[in-house]
Parts: sequence; C-alpha cells; structure tokens
Amino acid sequence: MNRLRRLSLASRLILATLAVLAVALPLAGLGLAQHFRTNATDSFDRQLEALLNVVVAGLAWDDVEQRLVQERDLGDPRFEQVFSGWYWQISDGGERVLTSRSLWDQRLPVQDAPEVIRQDVAGPRDMPLRVVERDIHLAPLERPLHISVAAPRQSLELELEHFTRLVVLSLAGLGLLVLAALALQVRWGLAPLRRMQVDLARVENGDTERLDTELPAELARLASAMNGVLARDRRLMEHARHAAGNLAHALKTPVSVLTTLADGIEEPRRTRIRDELSRIDAAVRHHLARATAAGDIGLAPRVAVAEVLAPIHDGLKRLAMRRGVELDHNLSGDLRVRMAPQDLQELVGNLLDNALRWANGRVRFNGYEADDGLWLSVEDDGPGMSEDERRAAMGRGTRLDEQRSGNGLGLAIVADLVALHGGRLTLDTSPLGGLSARVWLPARPLAETPSVKD
Repeated sequence: MNRLRRLSLASRLILATLAVLAVALPLAGLGLAQHFRTNATDSFDRQLEALLNVVVAGLAWDDVEQRLVQERDLGDPRFEQVFSGWYWQISDGGERVLTSRSLWDQRLPVQDAPEVIRQDVAGPRDMPLRVVERDIHLAPLERPLHISVAAPRQSLELELEHFTRLVVLSLAGLGLLVLAALALQVRWGLAPLRRMQVDLARVENGDTERLDTELPAELARLASAMNGVLARDRRLMEHARHAAGNLAHALKTPVSVLTTLADGIEEPRRTRIRDELSRIDAAVRHHLARATAAGDIGLAPRVAVAEVLAPIHDGLKRLAMRRGVELDHNLSGDLRVRMAPQDLQELVGNLLDNALRWANGRVRFNGYEADDGLWLSVEDDGPGMSEDERRAAMGRGTRLDEQRSGNGLGLAIVADLVALHGGRLTLDTSPLGGLSARVWLPARPLAETPSVKD
C-alpha cells in the first residue's frame, strides 16, 4: 500500500486504465464471442432446416414397389461422399429406412420429434454432428416418418474459432491503441506538472526565486500562490535577520556599559561579574548567529565559494602575517554551494580563526567537490585535540564551547551552521600535526550526509 501511495500521477493513470482494460476487454470479448456463436449456430441450423424441407418435399411413397423414394436431388455432392459428415435419413423406426449415400451402412439415432429440434450427436466414426430433425405423416403410411439432416460441427467450429481469434487480436490491438493514446495523453496532459516540478527543483537548488506561471489556469493559480508564499518567507527571513542584528546592537551597548561599571567593583565580585557578562556576550553572539543562519536554508541561492570567501581570506591572511603564520588555500573558481553568503563566511571564518589561534606556523584551507556536495577542510600544525576530546566534542548533546578554552564558541557556531544546512562536521588529526576540521555541505537541500572518508 505504501508503494501505491508513492506512485506518480502518470503511473496511477496508466495502472487505472490497465485495470479497466483488463476487466472490460475480456468481458467485451466474451460477449462478442457468445453473440457470434449464437448467431452462427442459428444460421447453421437454418441452413440445415432448409435442407430438411428439401428432403421432405422430395419424399414420396411408391405404391408399386411399396417403398419410400426420394424424388429430388439436394444438389450437394457432399451427400454422395461416403462418411463426409453430411447426411440425411428417413425412417419410420422400423424396417422402412431411406438414407443418403454418404451415410452408407450407418444409421442416425431416431427419436420422436413432433416439432423441429436441433441438437448435437455423435455420428458415424464418432464424428460430432449438428442434427435438425422432425416427424411427418406421409399417406398412406400409418406410422410417422422421422426425417433427419446432419452436418459436421467442424465447419461451424472452424468459423467460431476464426471469429474468436479475430476478436482476440482486435481487442488486443484496441487495448494497445488505448494504452498508446493514454501514454500520449498523459505525456501531454502532465507536461505542465513536469515543468512545474523542474521549476521547483530550480528554486530548491537556488537557481531561481520564482515559479513560472505560464501554465494552465489551475496550475497557474497554484504557482502564483506558491510564489506569494516564497516571497512572504523571504520578507519574513529578511525581517528576522534585521531584527537579530538590531538585537545584537541593542545588547552590545548595555553589556559594554555593565563591563565598564564592573571595573569599579572590588574583587572578587568584579571578576565574577565580568565572567558572567562575558558568558552573556558569548551566548548572545552564539544564538544570534544561529538565528540569522536558520532563515535562508530552504531558499538560499547557489553562490561561488571562492568569490564569497575572498574578503574573509584577505582579512585573515593579514592577521596570519602579523602572527607569523603561513595561510595557504586551494579553492577552485567553479566551486558552488547553496548557502547564504554571510553564513558561508561565518562558517569558514570561524574555522580559520580557530586554526590561526592555535597554529604554530601554518594553516591550510582546501575545498573540493565530492559525494554530491562540497568538502571544506581547514588544517593547522597546532597542538590539536586528543581522540577523547574530539569524541566528546562531537558527542550528541555536548556543547563544543565547554570542551576547550578558545575553541568553543567558534566551533559551536560552525557545528550549528553545518547541521542547519544538512551537512556534516568531522574533527580529526591533521597531516600537519594539529587539528583537521572537515565540513561537507550538500549540493541539494535534501541530500543525505555521506559516510566519513578515511
């Protein structure tokens, strides 16, 4: 049932038509075949009945020889051919019997038939026969005469078989024609839906912001409504970003004022107050970063990675030179990812900032496409993290900012950004000797996270 529920519209239409054809065509074939069998049998019986009337019309009694005679020729040579299957017979049920030459020394069964009856019997050599028979009275005989005319059923069965074959082939051809016509109809009728599906994929991939409304009236209204929803969501997300920024500015000044006021308080209360204010500031920055990143995940455009990260790389490269750290990067110009530019800058900026903070003399930044997505790697030659620290940092429900002083908030923001965009963050030992932070970001929003490579 679950598979049936997931069937496409085209598959549903074709399966429904197949079910109707599977029931209707056999029933139609049976009805036609039965109707033809009835009509063909009636026509065959009427032909035999006409021959029976000819036999009756030619029947006479010879007073001289005291016997039955047939004065008319039926005009059909098959009644002269021995055991041809075409027979006629006249009998009074006793010794008076007159037969066609084809019957030779065999006899047809005799039974009382005041009216014309039609039936199937087994004739000479067990040949299936169709018989038409009746009783008549012939003067001067006292006993009624039973007259029978028989013909082989083979000719009738051949005709019925030929018609049945013709019906089967015709209905099969009709079924194929209906399916072909349905396939064309489905392809043409569902073409607007396929166009809409392509547009949705383009919106999903960030290649466009609106659905095409050049569609049939029903779908055009749907596309317009979806465009309205998309536009409203963008306005709401933009408003949320502005609100988050305003909140950040609104909180910055009071925190700074409180920090200044704390300088006039005696120890140890001053240190405790400054620590709490630092925690408030870090928490605000952390949750504001999550809030500003969470909005555009469904509608983010595809951006050029190297172009978006160029300002971040230039700024951090100057910082690295002042600290005496060599910052290498290897990014292809055609790398693209579906993410808001500010989110990508926030993600990579935090990784590079942490690496520069702990590096002894070298940081390496790489990016490449793989696993239907984009891999970003930041490595340093600093002290790194032990396996237990990395496992604890990546453990479910563990905050990274509690694992190591100076690393926490940046990595926490990175982990949240990666999770919000359906990616994956892995921490490992760098070939340079320090920490290696690798991020996978999907090319499509619903892409599954790949397994970690060695």
